[in-house]
Amino acid sequence: MKVLVTGTAGFIGFHVAKTLLQRGDEVVGFDVVNDYYDPSLKEARLKLLEETARGTNSGYCFMRANLADRQAVEACFSEHRFDRVIHLAAQAGVRYSLENPHAYVESNIVAFANMLEACRHAAVPHLTYASTSSVYGANTKMPFSEHEPADHPLQFYAATKRANELMAHSYSHLFRLPTTGLRFFTVYGPWGRPDMALFLFTKAILEGRPVRLFNNGNHSRDFTYVDDIVEGIIRASDQPASPNPEWNSFAPDPASSNAPWRVFNIGNMSPVKLLDYVEALEEALGKKASRELLPLQMGDVPDSFSDTSELEAAVGYRPGTPVNEGVRRFVEWYLAHRAKPYGL
Repeated sequence: MKVLVTGTAGFIGFHVAKTLLQRGDEVVGFDVVNDYYDPSLKEARLKLLEETARGTNSGYCFMRANLADRQAVEACFSEHRFDRVIHLAAQAGVRYSLENPHAYVESNIVAFANMLEACRHAAVPHLTYASTSSVYGANTKMPFSEHEPADHPLQFYAATKRANELMAHSYSHLFRLPTTGLRFFTVYGPWGRPDMALFLFTKAILEGRPVRLFNNGNHSRDFTYVDDIVEGIIRASDQPASPNPEWNSFAPDPASSNAPWRVFNIGNMSPVKLLDYVEALEEALGKKASRELLPLQMGDVPDSFSDTSELEAAVGYRPGTPVNEGVRRFVEWYLAHRAKPYGL
């Protein structure tokens, strides 16, 4: 298939594009490569994608442009005809949305509207896009289920992602565009973002600084290894969304529709306390961490726990990487790139 992957310079988008190339798909990457975090890491990912394409003889090209630029998006769809679109580009980060909400409007709302319009006019067979577990917000019923409402986000980032789900539904209803939203639960692994906990903790421990644990380390997170996430994304993308014939407008199910639209949780189904996560990191590094315990940050959700039974039933997704193993693989990657960052 020919697949457009947006956000290919990003953490998850890079891994998805690489896996598609390795299985023989033709990939068009699209990313603005901004400086939200170290651009050299993004450039290293892009370089590795080029090497993967050469090694597998798979078709690959990359467009360096802003998805909020409607003309750039239209030009991409004019040049290529896609069998699938996997939209992973977004302005990431929960706390940064407190400082710069306009970046989220541009990257998460305007850009997504451009993608929906382009997919609609090109009659793309299936659009799969990234949502987030953060949409559950004020919900405290665990594990989080797609069948429960998700209308009380606690951060603007989460609000934009919930808006994406609703925007997708309108296009699925009006234009019968098949769309699937995937609510990611705390993804980690090699080539991850430097602003995420595992990266920050590893750097701090190796430099002899304390790890900063908000909520006194009492968070629990459904830490999900990136390879498991990638498998779920591709499985979902391969099977276009279809209407739910049992959907009832008198008792509407938030997870499905009479339109070709659906949302799924994609997580590890096994929440881990943040303190246990640090212990797994200490074991992998062979070095103890000092801890700085801090209060809960504004906008943080204390706990997350995914119910992924719907995704398993739909596409056979089942995560297989325990946290200790995933953290060990990350540490191996980090140490290999520490002396010569990212191999550049």
